[in-house]
Amino acid sequence: MDRKVRVRFAPSPTGPLHIGGVRTALYNYLFARKHGGDMILRIEDTDSNRFVPGAEDYINESLAWLGIRIDEGVREGGAYGPYKQSERRDIYREHVRMLLDSGRAYIAFDTPAELDAKRSEVANFQYDASTRMAMRNSLSLSADEVKSLIDSGTQYVVRFKVEPGRDVVVDDLLRGKVTINSSILDDKVIYKSADDLPTYHLANIVDDHLMEVTHVIRGEEWLPSAPLHVLLYEAFGWSDTAPKFVHLPLLLKPDGKGKLSKRDGDRLGFPVFPLEWHPEGGEISSGYRESGYLPEAVVNFLALLGWNPGDDTEIMSMDQLIDKFDFSHCSKAGAKFDYEKGRWFNHEYLQMLSDESLARLFKPVLCQHGVNADDYSDEFLAHVVGLVKGRIYFVKDLWEQTKFFFVAPDEYSAKDVKKRWNEDTPRIMGELIEVLLALPDFGSKAAEPVVLDWIASKGYHLGNVMNAFRLTVVGECKGPHMFDITELLGKDETVARIKKGVERIKI
Repeated sequence: MDRKVRVRFAPSPTGPLHIGGVRTALYNYLFARKHGGDMILRIEDTDSNRFVPGAEDYINESLAWLGIRIDEGVREGGAYGPYKQSERRDIYREHVRMLLDSGRAYIAFDTPAELDAKRSEVANFQYDASTRMAMRNSLSLSADEVKSLIDSGTQYVVRFKVEPGRDVVVDDLLRGKVTINSSILDDKVIYKSADDLPTYHLANIVDDHLMEVTHVIRGEEWLPSAPLHVLLYEAFGWSDTAPKFVHLPLLLKPDGKGKLSKRDGDRLGFPVFPLEWHPEGGEISSGYRESGYLPEAVVNFLALLGWNPGDDTEIMSMDQLIDKFDFSHCSKAGAKFDYEKGRWFNHEYLQMLSDESLARLFKPVLCQHGVNADDYSDEFLAHVVGLVKGRIYFVKDLWEQTKFFFVAPDEYSAKDVKKRWNEDTPRIMGELIEVLLALPDFGSKAAEPVVLDWIASKGYHLGNVMNAFRLTVVGECKGPHMFDITELLGKDETVARIKKGVERIKI
């Protein structure tokens, strides 16, 4: 590559960042880092009517949480700023004037009502070479009429003039050469006098050129606008330095057809935003962070939605993803959003955490359930989570798996009582207490053979005795190895729980 790779992620601050946008940002980041390039975060806030307070901060925080590091942007600064489009009005005005002066654009005064009337009058109406001379614009009006309208404060737009009958070639690194005839393109609005701001089409072309962007990596939904952008680069005389395009496949619903939406997440119970979103006066939307996902797991999961490393590798760190990333292994087809696979990734990443690290993450969960984590040593908590971590998908799952370590049961599973408790059980549990009290070493490895030998010597049913034992200590017949539990609880607590169970369990 002749030029240093420079990519940009350019979201609009119109709400929370959708998970599809996160994947686009991730692919930009992986590509830039793979080629030793820079990543720019540019805020597209030219649509002032759709601006949502807090959205820009949300975007920055989301990318930071995921480990997508920005080289230039609103927060980071840089030599090509400003990085917020609303602060680049003078730049856009200059470029609008360049197009007007060269005859590649024109001023149009048509009101929304007039445009609606024309659409009603003409089937499939399009503002283009075949209709523009019948509309109110600087091509059909005299120079004096145009000046008079502008001087009187009449609002107008500037439209890019598309000449018909040309084959426009979009060279896409993923899709190859896409050819579209210019006759199907309309004369897009590129500037509105009402707010003195350009539209997406002009602003992005100008910014990408001035910021020396080499690759525009964006969603498939923007592919229809690519021919217009090619024509704009040409109109400015920038074709030789125009960026390469990559239009990524859509993220699709987990079931059925169509693009993934928030409604799908609400319906099936998974987040579609990286962080929890708190709109002013609206309903809170769940986020991956607050739902208990690790950022590394989310990144790994998203990377494989539409791309593969060329082998069967699934678990990859950010550095490994960067090393393997290549658009030749990207799919052109949409990727179904397998949220269950996302849960699997989180499970796998939790398993890779040390017991000590997982215990630290568990402490806030204990507090939420009224348990003071400071009452327990770090070693104890690490042992507890180490016994059950293979069963969890999220840190919050640890409570259900370990709560009996912190709170003695007051109730006992009815189905387990029915199956494992009979009229002889209280007596047998009393004998077990005596065996446990006599143990000089209450560790798991020392206690287990003694108890099992006692059961065998008495001719008792192993399953019935051990499950009744577990029922009194845990409250139900589930959990990790029984003697690992009792070792952590200690002799006094274990015996106390057996006695309590004998007193409370009735058949």
